[in-house]
Amino acid sequence: MCNVCGCASGEVTVEGHSHDHAHDHHHHHHPNGQTHDYGQGPARAHAPGLSQARMVEIEQDILAKNDRYAAANRAALAGSGTLALNLVSSPGSGKTTLLTATLSRLNGRLPLAVIEGDQQTANDAERIRATGVPAIQVNTGKGCHLDAHMVGHALEHLDVRNGVLFIENVGNLVCPAGFDLGEAHKVVILSVTEGEDKPLKYPDMFHASDLMVLTKTDLLPHLDFDVAACIANARRINPRLKVLKVSAKTGEGLQGWLDWIEAARTMHAVGGEV
Repeated sequence: MCNVCGCASGEVTVEGHSHDHAHDHHHHHHPNGQTHDYGQGPARAHAPGLSQARMVEIEQDILAKNDRYAAANRAALAGSGTLALNLVSSPGSGKTTLLTATLSRLNGRLPLAVIEGDQQTANDAERIRATGVPAIQVNTGKGCHLDAHMVGHALEHLDVRNGVLFIENVGNLVCPAGFDLGEAHKVVILSVTEGEDKPLKYPDMFHASDLMVLTKTDLLPHLDFDVAACIANARRINPRLKVLKVSAKTGEGLQGWLDWIEAARTMHAVGGEV
């Protein structure tokens, strides 16, 4: 897991501001051709010179530090009356397309802002700004996820009050599951082109999320994708998971997504659950 392998080390750029983001991480390497079958047999220490106990200790330290930053973010967001949603998915799920369609419909109705996470480029932030909504780009370099410290820096450059902050995480169904950013809800986005077994392959992400949005549903007539099986798989992992089916291209299902956001915003203001 990235918590101990070192992928988030190095320099992080928040809209032109560079930050040294080295953690107590350690790199590991696989010899060419070497494969591992994880999940069967005893846990293995996977970093040269580190015992399994030391790896667990490092991971706990990193997550505890992140949780402190997340608590500070959550307090700041609560103080400004802002609902924060952490959008997570694998690359190519249609996350940015869904987000731009959402912003186009909500802009002017309530205050909005976006923190955009990618390893490189500002392409998605530029797409978001084209909707008229302010966006801060966070480039993580080798990092495979946003963490609460990065989000805290980005918040310093945004002014959103009594509205909604969308955090578009780096495309990855593994590491973002373990990092609280101070959000009210994780929303996992899964496209119908990815396969209905994804919740079983990446259970931590689906367990950590409050809502699953199935995207690209306009493609269903052309695919061998079992929607009912996908939802059943997701709810095997997380029985409380809510599910919405959406096509950002045709607009089908978008109103249900907008209604969920409004309900989440209302419940967040009173300290309830959507």
